[in-house]
Amino acid sequence: MAGARTKKVVPLELPSEELLTRRDDIMNVAIDLFAKRGFKGTSIRNIADALGVSVSNIYHYFGNKEGLWLAILEHSVKDLPKRLAAELRDAGDDPAERLRALLRAHLKLSALHHKESQIFFIDQSMLSPEGMKVNRKIQKGVLDIYVKELTDLKKAGKTDADNIKIMAFNMLALVNWYLRWYRADGALPAEKVHQYIIDFALHGVLGPPEPR
Repeated sequence: MAGARTKKVVPLELPSEELLTRRDDIMNVAIDLFAKRGFKGTSIRNIADALGVSVSNIYHYFGNKEGLWLAILEHSVKDLPKRLAAELRDAGDDPAERLRALLRAHLKLSALHHKESQIFFIDQSMLSPEGMKVNRKIQKGVLDIYVKELTDLKKAGKTDADNIKIMAFNMLALVNWYLRWYRADGALPAEKVHQYIIDFALHGVLGPPEPR
């Protein structure tokens, strides 16, 4: 009718709890798909289809696929260096025992966010410069802790390794590959698997040296 006033439609705002729940649902589905298909092999459309929502919902919360990946890191492994450092505060002064405690804590914390930790090691060529910066900062933080503990081990005369950083990379490789192959429903409990990995990291293939 001419002259009639059009009523303005005001969109309803979701309660904050519902917003958080929907955001968490998106992240949980994305974690599963990233872990199964990889970052490159998973599209925003895949995630939206798995949830039964439109792609615009995901873009609304996270901006793009990398924004979603960064949100998952923020939620899970971004504070890993701080958490490892906290676990070492009560580890005592013996360098070998501190290294043992570091490995046990790293394996335990990684198991808590198994799938998230898997997608953390994506091909960095897939990331923007900002994404690479975040990724490298976390990795460097963890590496620095291992280098520090291994340096103390060498100062105490308990290793004759001439390249501490390579030794640190080797230990991190053990943890990272554990994330690839470990299954919670496997034959051994997690604690037993962790002990095998720790023993191998400290003593290698030949086992502990004979008493002098």
